[in-house]
Amino acid sequence: MKRVIITVSGFLALATAVTGCGSSTSNSSGNSSTGSSGGKVTLQFLQNKTEAAGEFDKLIKQFEQKNPNIKITQINPPNADTVLKTDLTKNQLPDIISMGADSTFIEMAQTGVLKSFAGSSELNNINPTYVKMLEKEVGKSDPYGLPFTVNAEPLLYNKTLLKKYKLTPPTTWSEMMSDAQKIKAAGGTPFYFGFKDSWTTMVPWNALAANLQGPNFFKDLKSGKATFSNSYQTVAKRMQQLASYGEPGEFGKGYNDANKAFANGKSVFYIQGDWAISSIMQANPKLKLGAVLFPATNNASQTKLVSGIDSVLTMTTKTKHAADAQKFIDFLIQKSVAQSYSDSQKLFSAVTGVKDSSSIVAPLQQYMKAGRISDYPDHYYPSAMDANVSNMIQGFLVKKTAPATFLKSLDSAYQKAIKQQ
Repeated sequence: MKRVIITVSGFLALATAVTGCGSSTSNSSGNSSTGSSGGKVTLQFLQNKTEAAGEFDKLIKQFEQKNPNIKITQINPPNADTVLKTDLTKNQLPDIISMGADSTFIEMAQTGVLKSFAGSSELNNINPTYVKMLEKEVGKSDPYGLPFTVNAEPLLYNKTLLKKYKLTPPTTWSEMMSDAQKIKAAGGTPFYFGFKDSWTTMVPWNALAANLQGPNFFKDLKSGKATFSNSYQTVAKRMQQLASYGEPGEFGKGYNDANKAFANGKSVFYIQGDWAISSIMQANPKLKLGAVLFPATNNASQTKLVSGIDSVLTMTTKTKHAADAQKFIDFLIQKSVAQSYSDSQKLFSAVTGVKDSSSIVAPLQQYMKAGRISDYPDHYYPSAMDANVSNMIQGFLVKKTAPATFLKSLDSAYQKAIKQQ
């Protein structure tokens, strides 16, 4: 799941970030001698999660205390994917990267700019399920990174409000829609979305598509046997149903607005990834928050949890300080360090032996243990298409376009993206 916000101010910030990243990377790949050889080296570490910047600062400080000859400079731009693509064209990539396993990562892995960790001892510390997921996304048998954290897209709910409306967490789509009708009829707000940030539309979109598109959709799409028009009709219709139960002015409020509003009791349900939990609880530590499997279908026993790799640790093949970069990655995947990061971000860890300490997401663990998970569909969209899908969905919901018309535009976007590859 990729979180992207493109606004005028964001573009200006992005331009600044691109400049900063380029100059920092040139420092890392230029003049200094390596820490491994006894000199001082500065490594550029780009990571894409603004909410994790503070935790990484803390971990970097711990690492530097143990490795005084290695300085880690954290780069945390507002649009890391665009920055990486720009850096790639300039041949100025950072030494170490932590990013989602999205289309940008896949593109970089396929073009050979990321290190292959095939056969490395570090793989022994990583859950093999997510290593295989990474390999499948890239389409190669080599892992071009080490899965670090794992996320999930549950249905979050306010326990106090659910009790007020005399409801229980829904297990099917029909139950959830019935609950939404009852809440709205009683004067409440069923869902808060924050659709001003277009990427937030991808959360319910992925949860629905993963369960409704069919197991061979992307294979059939590539061969011409399937189309979005034929396979995504229910997905599109249910997106419009959900939007009809959102907060007033749902397209004028963004992700941070939605986190705070839900935290303070402005809606009963919130469809958002578990990465939002830390922000929600910071906004209202007293909130009685629950999380259950998002009921995308009417067959509760078959519905899958959308779960994917939230962060992959990797390094670029161009770094001149591979041993030092590896040392930092090895530090991050130490059990105690990974535990600290997982606890702070309220995320599941891909590092073996790390326990999930959050009782909020405990109901989701059963699906992970049973393998009832599905990767994010948007990870398989061509990169040229992926960047625009959330804006297309946002426009579809704002304009209340007929689903058939919208899906036809998705098919056109896919065909155009394929030709660009």
